[in-house]
Amino acid sequence: MAAPMMNLIMMPNATGAHLGGWRHPDAWSDIVMNLGHVVEATRIAERGKFDAVFLADGNAVREMDKPALFAANFPSARPAGFEPITVLSAVAMATKNIGLVATCTTSYDEPYSVARRFASLDHISAGRAGWNVVTSQYAGDALNFSRAENYGRDERYERAEEFVEVVKGLWDSWDEDAFPEDKATGRFLDPAKVHVLDHVGPHFQVKGPLNVARPPQGHPVVFMAGQSDRGRELAALHADAMFAAGDSMESCQRAYADIKARMATYGRAPDALRFLPSVVTYCGETEAEAERLFEELQELITPALGVHYLSKLVDKDLSGYDLDAPLPDLPEKVASGTSLRTYLIEGARRNNLTIRQTYQRALSSMGAPVIKGTPEQIADVLERWFRGKACDGFMVSNPVMPRSLNTFVDQVVPVLQKRGLFRTEYEGETMRERMGLPTPPNPRRAAAGLAAE
Repeated sequence: MAAPMMNLIMMPNATGAHLGGWRHPDAWSDIVMNLGHVVEATRIAERGKFDAVFLADGNAVREMDKPALFAANFPSARPAGFEPITVLSAVAMATKNIGLVATCTTSYDEPYSVARRFASLDHISAGRAGWNVVTSQYAGDALNFSRAENYGRDERYERAEEFVEVVKGLWDSWDEDAFPEDKATGRFLDPAKVHVLDHVGPHFQVKGPLNVARPPQGHPVVFMAGQSDRGRELAALHADAMFAAGDSMESCQRAYADIKARMATYGRAPDALRFLPSVVTYCGETEAEAERLFEELQELITPALGVHYLSKLVDKDLSGYDLDAPLPDLPEKVASGTSLRTYLIEGARRNNLTIRQTYQRALSSMGAPVIKGTPEQIADVLERWFRGKACDGFMVSNPVMPRSLNTFVDQVVPVLQKRGLFRTEYEGETMRERMGLPTPPNPRRAAAGLAAE
């Protein structure tokens, strides 16, 4: 297999990657539950030869106890959003090549249901499905699933490890040629080529087989994003791609080296996982034009809202502090802590930022690195990260939709293509092939099937 090129993934988030992005004059209007916008964004990304689009998801409406943030649509509030497999099945009918990735939690779902949904999406899309595996950290999710409180961290990851094993086992229920559909002989399927799972574990008991034929990709592409030690171990064992967090090239280089080294423990080659940090790009024909868009969006956020926003991210009320003073002392770890919180605090300390400067940096990108400039300048940064082993590609977030996405596709992508860093046409039949990922063999194929069992 040839060395993979840079991978690009896009979030078709109609509100944009900046807290004020939906308010910009160039942003879409009427964005609540608008399938047309999701389809249009995906088609734009497909025109730019992106590997995939990615839909985040959650199982509760959040931030209702913070009226200012809730009213402004804090990015994780999720007051109105499509169930991702449903909407991506519709998007699959309007696209041909681009991958379709959705989040689904292992905390409040069942392995059989998840295996069936993603296998179905893989068939519907002809081999373009991807599953972003998450463990639900938000305590409010539990209240919608007959629980008084969320699972603890250790239990969440123990459950996730077993959950992924079961899902993969169910995807291996059928051999690729299990359905001959021979009209002449009347043999619709081959009983020797179906395999019962018979899984019994601490969290799940699943007999199988899955009532969906083997997915076109063998397994839909498995994405993960956990940055904790447990999360990285789970990704090293099971993930095909990892959504990474980092506030600089250096932090991403450290994380890149860490995850690739962990994979050897499980007998996996480093190239079997694609490491994809998130970046937010502000692109213009000139540096001044890019800076102007950035400042226009910053001006849409009041200081009060910025403080509410940062308070949420660092899990401490900052409203009583001097905005032009440094961040106060904050505990290293909190119950709802995330990698984003860690990077925000570390970046503020390292760069001696005030509260005002910290929220201004955070609200422009949700803590991801911001790249501003001309198409060539943005391509320079992406190339430096890629060649410097800080990543295998990027999650590209767009501050104003669809303006920023169109600009990236029409101006930045051609520069990357000219430099030989990114494809000029889609090649291969599935998202796995296009991302340079191996197709998993079916370990049960050589075993006896139902006829012998």
